[in-house]
Amino acid sequence: MEAEFITSLEQVDASDWDGLFGTDYPFTRHKFLLGLEQTDCTTAESGWQPCHLVLRDAGVVVAALPLYLKSHSYGEYVFDWSWARAWERSGLQYYPKLVSAIPFTPATGPRLAHTPALNAAAAMDAALSAIQQFAAGQDISSWHLLFPEKDVSDGFLARQCHQRAAVQFHWFNNGYDNFDAFLAEFSSRKRKNLRRERRRIDEQGLELSTLEGEQISAEDWERFHHFYQITYAKRSGHGGYLSREFFTELLPTLGQQVVMVIARREQRAVAAALYFRSSDTLFGRYWGCLEEYDCLHFEACYYRGIEYCIENGVARFDPGAQGEHKIQRGFRPTDTWSNHWIADPNLSAAVADFTRSELPHTAEYKREAQTLLPFKNTNSPD
Repeated sequence: MEAEFITSLEQVDASDWDGLFGTDYPFTRHKFLLGLEQTDCTTAESGWQPCHLVLRDAGVVVAALPLYLKSHSYGEYVFDWSWARAWERSGLQYYPKLVSAIPFTPATGPRLAHTPALNAAAAMDAALSAIQQFAAGQDISSWHLLFPEKDVSDGFLARQCHQRAAVQFHWFNNGYDNFDAFLAEFSSRKRKNLRRERRRIDEQGLELSTLEGEQISAEDWERFHHFYQITYAKRSGHGGYLSREFFTELLPTLGQQVVMVIARREQRAVAAALYFRSSDTLFGRYWGCLEEYDCLHFEACYYRGIEYCIENGVARFDPGAQGEHKIQRGFRPTDTWSNHWIADPNLSAAVADFTRSELPHTAEYKREAQTLLPFKNTNSPD
């Protein structure tokens, strides 16, 4: 088996790549990852240099892994800044490092894909061996696998790639007929609070519409990029990781896998939320607004997403990383995973200790979050 590290997805046929990953999970589609390159979101200058791993057997692509050469830790959502400082104190360089992730996207999904003829264990062995050899030749400190599925994470843990656990908050569709059926599971006080938040939308003269695929116009995409830039600048002082072309050129090509909720007041668009979807999961990704309105973020980014899942039979809603405020709105604490291979033996041992000591704290955080859910069986009597 031969390993090839490619600097652009242009170097592998879309049919080969999508033949491994499929096209249901939007973020590993050849079109999506190549589009990030072509719209200048993932480049050496941005600190996300494509370095994707392709494994071939007799010239045939049999496995692949999204991979980036990173010169920083931004846009990853698995925080390792303390590790970088530890490297510096040891007189070593943490960057560059290798990261297998979907850029700027903390969504669990497929990472290492392979043909049925190549079993998972062999694919993991071959991929890890290739990464270790490449890292040694390029003086790379480490490799980080972010938001893999649990079986893949466990497989790499067995191969001395340290495992970290984290918690996000996801919504699960229990076959609800409508939003009120979902709210029927809430305690009465929590149900009243949520309905009060939803009423605030009408009281402020806001109207929201949900658009899919081709229903989203070129003007809508331009406007969304503007909202995104303004909101990012308010929050972080820069215009965001994603370029105008990402929204106006790449995303319209994804068809029904993109969903946009637009809020208008007096027929003027004032805010919007952007989602992606697979056959069974809705992914809440980006939000932007011109003006702040009470409860509008909750409505556009959470409640309209829940309604979309109920109406379209989508099983799960992953609204993104962090945010304990999601718990009281019915989003359940959900495990996520990452794995970390460290080249330096001493620092690898330190990371192993860190991940082991972190695990019970993460488990306790999840247990405490569970007690804050708004459902009748997790709350004290009203």
